[in-house]
Amino acid sequence: MMAAESQGKLSEAKEMKLSIHVVTWNVASAAPPVDHSDLLQLNDPNLDIYIIGLQEVNSGIISLLSDTAFEDPWSSFFMDVLSPLSFIKISHVRMQGLLLIVFAKYQHLPFIQILSTKSTPTGLYGYWGNKGGVNISLKLYGYYVSIINCHLPPHMANNDQRLEHFDHILEMQNFKGHNVPNILDHDEKKRKPAWTDRILWRLKRQPRASPITPSLPAPYFSLSLRSYKSHMMYSISDHKPVTGTFDLQLKPLMSVSLITIMAEGPWTMENDMLISYSSTPDFLSSPWDWIGLYKVGMRHINDYVSYVWVGDNQVSFGDNLNQVYINICDIPATEDQFLLCYYSNNLHSVVGISKPFKIPLRFFLAGDLPGETQAWI
Repeated sequence: MMAAESQGKLSEAKEMKLSIHVVTWNVASAAPPVDHSDLLQLNDPNLDIYIIGLQEVNSGIISLLSDTAFEDPWSSFFMDVLSPLSFIKISHVRMQGLLLIVFAKYQHLPFIQILSTKSTPTGLYGYWGNKGGVNISLKLYGYYVSIINCHLPPHMANNDQRLEHFDHILEMQNFKGHNVPNILDHDEKKRKPAWTDRILWRLKRQPRASPITPSLPAPYFSLSLRSYKSHMMYSISDHKPVTGTFDLQLKPLMSVSLITIMAEGPWTMENDMLISYSSTPDFLSSPWDWIGLYKVGMRHINDYVSYVWVGDNQVSFGDNLNQVYINICDIPATEDQFLLCYYSNNLHSVVGISKPFKIPLRFFLAGDLPGETQAWI
């Protein structure tokens, strides 16, 4: 389920379209399938965001212990498939067999702020997470978005219990500290929620201006369903995956990233890269902010090859321009492209990203150059 609420003043930003592919699947403890192209619509090059909700992921004791120390098999599966296509896992939340993951193309990262992740167990009177809901709340180009993955009791005999669980999950999913109505404020609570696999969506707009209240800006966004289907070819579970592809038209309420960042040249030291960045006037930095160096095709935000705290190795600042050094001595010589990302500790999100670039081979250690052996003394 997804709900959006606009916030802030409408800028003169141009209208844009984001394509969002949503997957829901009760996988019945099965391993990921070999064929994934139909499930993820990999033939569509214009997708911007993936939202993937799974139920009944293997949650045995051994599996949960392994998944705590390492990535669970399903998350690894989706990252293996999507990271070469420039999609990055930006957030996830798991509660026993419930798993919710969000991927986005890297160019959208500075305009996505993760607000919270939550789990709401409803099994055994709210003490067990075999049933319930998990939620990711975020801001997308200035609009509030709430995404919920639910697993409810099945069968008509459990309708009252299912309705109670459904209402409780929605009541718990709100934007604390933000002036946004609760997601339960719509007519869905008047209907019997089905236990069959499906995707629900809802847009919530600001109230129209009245003669008493001053005129409010009317941020523009609309959501249209392009495709909605079940995928009968998958037989690893007694459930079939259901997918929906949506086109979100909007005028961004945030069109300029909070941080502008780039790798500078020429580099004056053999093993250090000079990074320049500037911020918007309203950005509140923290000593715990950091800049990561990534290869293009990274899987998630912690998949950096090197990083530096913005307060360390700083060489100059002034006129809103800051410069820091990041060490690259441990990076093997490569022709791969790299990215720089600025991570805000206050916002728990990437707020600036550079354009892709290559590190000239001459700036790697001579012993790391291709075809040469390292000399040890």
